[in-house]
Amino acid sequence: MTQTVAEAPTDVLDRLKAVVGPSGYLDDPEEMAPYCIGWRDRWNGRAALVLRPASTAEVAEIVRICAEHRVAIVPQGGNTGLTGAGQPHEHGEEVIVSMGRMKRIREVDPLNDTLTVEAGVVLAEAQRAADGIDRLFPLSLAAEGSCQIGGNLGTNAGGTQVLRYGNTRSLVLGLEVVLPDGRVWNGLRGLRKDSTGYDMKQLFIGSEGTLGIITAAVLRLFPKPTDAQTAMAAVPDPEASVRLLAHLRKELGEAVTAFELMGRICLDHAFAYLEGHEDPFDAPHDWYVLTEVTGQGAPGTLHDPLAEALAAAFEDGLVRDAVVAASGDQAHKLWSIREEQADAQKPAGASIKHDVSVPVSRVAAFLAKADAALEAAYPGIRPVSFGHVGDGNMHYNPLRPEDWDDAVFAAEREKVNRIVHDIAVDLGGSISAEHGIGRLRLDEAEIYKPAEELDMMRAIKRALDPHNIMNPGKMIRV
Repeated sequence: MTQTVAEAPTDVLDRLKAVVGPSGYLDDPEEMAPYCIGWRDRWNGRAALVLRPASTAEVAEIVRICAEHRVAIVPQGGNTGLTGAGQPHEHGEEVIVSMGRMKRIREVDPLNDTLTVEAGVVLAEAQRAADGIDRLFPLSLAAEGSCQIGGNLGTNAGGTQVLRYGNTRSLVLGLEVVLPDGRVWNGLRGLRKDSTGYDMKQLFIGSEGTLGIITAAVLRLFPKPTDAQTAMAAVPDPEASVRLLAHLRKELGEAVTAFELMGRICLDHAFAYLEGHEDPFDAPHDWYVLTEVTGQGAPGTLHDPLAEALAAAFEDGLVRDAVVAASGDQAHKLWSIREEQADAQKPAGASIKHDVSVPVSRVAAFLAKADAALEAAYPGIRPVSFGHVGDGNMHYNPLRPEDWDDAVFAAEREKVNRIVHDIAVDLGGSISAEHGIGRLRLDEAEIYKPAEELDMMRAIKRALDPHNIMNPGKMIRV
């Protein structure tokens, strides 16, 4: 496909401003700057204009004008992404469409267990709306206080409860989307069964805004758990953690909601660099699992079954020590060790971050192979491994050797990526489990995705967005 987007003339920018009104746009470079820079400061572009529409009709008119004049659009949610999908390029010819003003909760349907929300609703607000009718919206991740539903959908966000409830793709029944020509597809159907053709919503979930702009969604809700128990267990190695997961699921079934693995270095960083953390164990161990079980029984119902399951695992050698939280406050303290890993790691030096997935049965093999390969290539490198081992997703963030300079190690990014991603793919895995492709993994996606799969993606992109105005240069090259 030939790139046909163009720089927006002044009169076109004026038309776009008129669509949203004086309170719906930013054109001052200083005011636009926060929308142009990524959360980790890696992606820092320029935009011709930031548009903040307040309705689907405004989004549709914006897209119609941009399509007419071949002006490229960067859809943006809470701007908490990690791969550059939500930031403009450096040339400054794109307009950002920020969805933060579209934050209405359109419908709450307790009997259908659904919540219909606009794309700019912050994830934590959606969670609270569900809680208000004694339901659970289970998507949960570190940025939930600022990330928006539209961005969650665009990246197919994961989080800590994928093990039980699935990722975002599993939590959506219907979408409303403004297509690249400005038409509005109203697919806001709260149906669990619909065999009338292609499931079109799945094209847009995880598409990173390259096929259209999601403006609203029907979200699935679940019974609100009445009991939740949290435990941290020290385990001999990652293989034992995988076997412990199988054991807990055998004993407790679908009550196992979350299952996170952390290496000792993760706890050391939290204790050394962050306030309010303390070791829950008397002695250090090499690996730890943080698990949560939830259910509908009376509060405390699951405490003894969880403790008994861990005790049996101890007898089998899968657990070396364990702590079951005695209160909600203690559970929060245990979870904060895991949830604050991004901040805990920063003071330790430069790291090269990976968001990979492999089949759960191969998590231990991935960690062993990646650790050994990187140590051979970079003696003294410090692997930092944590993540959602319950669904095979590991955040693998090797730190520079202690005697290396940050900039020198950062320059090895591509070589380190190739080592790590070769191993993940060889084990049947993916180079991006929940963060997406964006710009960060664009070159690598072309290396690792089968040619047939890339061809199918390009065919879909060309069919829906023939002029390539929707988030060009992200996820897929055309």
